[in-house]
Amino acid sequence: MDTAFLITSFVTLFVIIDPIGLTPIFLALTQGASARERRSIAFRAAFTAMFLLALFTLFGEAVLGFAGISMAAFRVAGGILLFLTALDMLFERRTKRRENQGEEAIEADDPSIFPMSIPLIAGPGSIATVILLAGQKPGLEGFALVMCVVFAVLVIMLLMFMASGVLERALGKTGINVVTRLLGMLLAALSVQFVLDGLRDFGFAT
Repeated sequence: MDTAFLITSFVTLFVIIDPIGLTPIFLALTQGASARERRSIAFRAAFTAMFLLALFTLFGEAVLGFAGISMAAFRVAGGILLFLTALDMLFERRTKRRENQGEEAIEADDPSIFPMSIPLIAGPGSIATVILLAGQKPGLEGFALVMCVVFAVLVIMLLMFMASGVLERALGKTGINVVTRLLGMLLAALSVQFVLDGLRDFGFAT
């Protein structure tokens, strides 16, 4: 088992999905719901996101090949997309956008599919990430490793959702902002690595 790949994959996906940043939004979307209803919404959102990410992990590269896009080109494009996401996290634009998406669906009876599952959990960033990771480890072994990482991140997210009230009180708005910015810096570095890997595949970097 490639431990380095698992660690890098976990860190990248954890930062992209950002369970810490999603927890206050989940709390706002489920305001007034009972503990049982919150648990049900959280599990539906996680299962839907897991299914979507599994789909893109399996068939993402085939779709790229059909469209005539090389994995190297997608690594560069994906790295740039993740870097833009990192900038959004550093300057709080991502949080504001997520809050706006939450406000749009705040009146909905069940926010588990929209906006929780799509686009907050299984959004462009996480979809691009699983395709990139699967491209680094082709075959069933790669699929199994990536899905193990996805499962681990979603389990942590579910635990945070279950303890959302306690976590929000413990960290506070300032604490969540600090953690989000630190994760943004980490994501910026990881995204640059994706771009360098893509350029190396093209022969532009050593």
